[in-house]
Amino acid sequence: MYLVSSNYQQYNYNTSSTNKVSNVKNQPATKVFTRADNTSGNYITNPMNNSGLITFRGRLSTKDEKEKYNFLTASTDKNTKKLLDKLLKSGILLKNDSNDNSSVLDNLYKIATTPRAEGLDNGVILKEAIETIANPYLITQQFGNIPSEYQDKALSLYAQKHTEFDPSTTNLLEKGLAKANINLDHSGTCVAASIEFNLAQKHPAEFARFAEGLTSPEMSVKKEIKLKNLADNVLDAVWLLNAFEIPYEADNFDSAKLTFAPDKNALLRAQIQNNHRTSQERSVIDVLMQSTLMQVGSQQTYDTLTDTRGGKFNQNDKGLIEFEKTFAESVVEDKNKISMTYQRVDENARITGYETDFNTMKRQIISALAKGENVIIGYTQTDETNKIINGHEITITGVQQTPDGKLIFICNDTDDDYPDAIAYPEDYLLPKIHHAALPQSVIENDVNIVENWVEGLKSYKEMKKQAA
Repeated sequence: MYLVSSNYQQYNYNTSSTNKVSNVKNQPATKVFTRADNTSGNYITNPMNNSGLITFRGRLSTKDEKEKYNFLTASTDKNTKKLLDKLLKSGILLKNDSNDNSSVLDNLYKIATTPRAEGLDNGVILKEAIETIANPYLITQQFGNIPSEYQDKALSLYAQKHTEFDPSTTNLLEKGLAKANINLDHSGTCVAASIEFNLAQKHPAEFARFAEGLTSPEMSVKKEIKLKNLADNVLDAVWLLNAFEIPYEADNFDSAKLTFAPDKNALLRAQIQNNHRTSQERSVIDVLMQSTLMQVGSQQTYDTLTDTRGGKFNQNDKGLIEFEKTFAESVVEDKNKISMTYQRVDENARITGYETDFNTMKRQIISALAKGENVIIGYTQTDETNKIINGHEITITGVQQTPDGKLIFICNDTDDDYPDAIAYPEDYLLPKIHHAALPQSVIENDVNIVENWVEGLKSYKEMKKQAA
């Protein structure tokens, strides 16, 4: 897990997205390379992955698989049955690219047949999981409203963290302010939602395993990761785990078993979405997955009820900064992620230039895509003086070329109320990219790599000095 930057900044990536360009389907373009998946009709399936030929099965071959599949089809409606059939024929259903080698089918069956957390329904979770794996673009960060029958419970939970507030107060102003803090229109979970999308699209069995564990009565999931994917030195990797306060067990110098879980207030929002979800709102799985990933990045300080966080690395109570985002992405995927910072920013938060030219930026992003990786980027919004006023996190999933040779980046934005890919011309997107998560092999010949924990510790010390 690395951060490449000469100006490590405390920008939160938590805001609503900027104006969209268009639906990719309406964008005239030609293909520039093939992808290792076929999630969009705009790409050709590539029969190779990083380790060689992709092997997948589109047919049930064992008695156990057939019994599980038949049970699921008997438990779902007509549309969900069609999606199951699609997942089977595409080879996704029998993928076992999970941390414990369980398949998508195994975890869907477990969702359907074992108890769920209090107030969550097996059928609802099963349908959501199948729909999301079939189309990860459904993932959204849009909070749902809190219906009147849940308001008192929500205010009671709010009062547990905000002891100055008495939920039985008759003061309308105090109660109104408290309600405003929990009845949210927009969320700061774009980083978490982007990581969730990447997990669903690139690692469907692991996504299904997370969905099963987080919606179970234990409301947690364990994952074994390689310490070398956090830092070259094992002691530095342990420092990171301790600094982010994520529960873990380590009995050797090679790996650690981490426990991922949502914050305690996430269950109420999950219960609400289980019973009252409307169009374009988060699913139950979205709620619990995003809460969990925000917990990972915010040093276990996130509160789903108010969409706020604390933590030692951030002075802002919304969203995640680049360092936190890189840590969360690294441990969830168990990959050595590098955060390449492109924008050069001064002490007044004004963009003064770029660490590399746009052609190099394009080459690095395209190289990552060609390796079968999505690229999660943080882009900035500026005022008329080029001062950064907001940041947002989206995922680049592909690229196309127009007849005039210009590139169009195919992206997923979890905050655009649109369950499909969107397109950004290179002239629009490249100048806005503050950072991008890339494989080390893509940039190791272009820059001097500084381990992320070094920059994180430096930032922590600077923040403590400022607070003193």
